[in-house]
Amino acid sequence: MKQPPTLELDDVHVRYGEHAAIAHASFRVESGEIMALVGPSGCGKSSLLAGINRLTDTIPGCTTRGTITLDGSPLGQWPDAASLRRTVGMVFQQPNPFPLSIHDNLRFPLAEHGVPRRERDERAEQALRSVGLWEEVHNRLGRSALTLSGGQQQRLCMARALVLEPEVLLLDEPCSALDPMASAAVEDLIDSLRGRYTILMVTHNLAQARRLADQVTVCWVDNDCGCVVETGGREQIFTRGRHPVTRAYCAGECG
Repeated sequence: MKQPPTLELDDVHVRYGEHAAIAHASFRVESGEIMALVGPSGCGKSSLLAGINRLTDTIPGCTTRGTITLDGSPLGQWPDAASLRRTVGMVFQQPNPFPLSIHDNLRFPLAEHGVPRRERDERAEQALRSVGLWEEVHNRLGRSALTLSGGQQQRLCMARALVLEPEVLLLDEPCSALDPMASAAVEDLIDSLRGRYTILMVTHNLAQARRLADQVTVCWVDNDCGCVVETGGREQIFTRGRHPVTRAYCAGECG
């Protein structure tokens, strides 16, 4: 497997009409590392992920500007959003399996992206194995994905992202809708992906960020607009934050 790319944002802005969700966002996620985006609700973290993955294209009046690159290649050069999303996969807060069978949740995106029929079952099995689901579901692949537990559904959504063989994963609070045991299983899965993918993860759970992240970016709200206040290594952010907001937020004194 080739080395995953470095993801870099330089002066990125996301706006919804006249409202700026986040402005002047700049940081770099190193190849194969996990970066956690932390900060209070409303500081633009999820909007930033949507801008990277061009989901903002589907929202009337939403605009993204600035420079986002993979290994120095601007994402704006991708011919279409679909090809970009094959390289930059995304998993959302609420598990959102398709109302199809477990197997078809993986075969359908492969078919949509032109993967030959003869390869689909093999790649689906590989993806299920990579998220630790194969042994749990291999004898009921024809059943609806909606019969799975919440934690299993979220791992299936991770498998659906991985089956397209992306290089970058965007995770938008992937554990917040799960119970503690299911959350622990998804955390273990994310940890196992370190080094194989470049991962940018939004989380409100500071303990989770401290467990999983190599780097942490702290976002805040200033004059009703989200902003990045500091980026650094996990221990530096949590124990030696330079910005007063970082120190107060990580100490639980605000936010």
